Amino acid sequence: MFATPIDTSTLGTTVGSTTGTAAKNNMDPEASQDRFLKLLVAQLNNQDPMNPMDNAQMTTQMAQINTVSGIQELNATLKGMSAQFGSMQTLQGTSLIGREALVEGNKLGFDGVVGKGAMRLEASAGNVTVDVMGKNGQVLDTLDFGALTAGQHSFNWDGTGIDPTQVASFRVNASDGGQPVKSTSYTRQTVTSVGFSNGAMNLQLQDGSSLAYDKVTTFL
Repeated sequence: MFATPIDTSTLGTTVGSTTGTAAKNNMDPEASQDRFLKLLVAQLNNQDPMNPMDNAQMTTQMAQINTVSGIQELNATLKGMSAQFGSMQTLQGTSLIGREALVEGNKLGFDGVVGKGAMRLEASAGNVTVDVMGKNGQVLDTLDFGALTAGQHSFNWDGTGIDPTQVASFRVNASDGGQPVKSTSYTRQTVTSVGFSNGAMNLQLQDGSSLAYDKVTTFL
């Protein structure tokens, strides 16, 4: 005879079960509840008449099985959400191929001989120029945009006759009424493919580099 409380920690496991069906049943909340009730009935049938299970013990064990079942259901829900999130990431990543990623930096992204860049002006500027800089610090060319409004602006530079490997960066010069206007420079690179590592999306760019998705400012 016994009145020992049921050990609910074993309700989700079956010794010697190796089949996929058995493993699935072990994690099934309904199967766990069924095993619990069978054990509870067996315990009630074989309890010591001189020391029967009291209401507190019964309530505690019912609460324990509810907790076990709730955790199993939560795990199943989280697994489903994780699978859906992965599918959404894959779909999102596929839609980015062929688009241009803007990354904070002052290097031009090249498409053949055409250099691509962007800038963001904090305020309207009456005079905006962009210097294309060589590896030795020399100015290879200057683009004159005149007056530009505040906000983001993209530009292309025709580098015909200049080896792209000799281009180091670009420099934005913005002013209004003789006063400098603050600006931020961006590199434009076309996304050629996407991949996933440790649950995070990585972008493969046109220049052969790899970039984490969260490093991109925006996509064009």
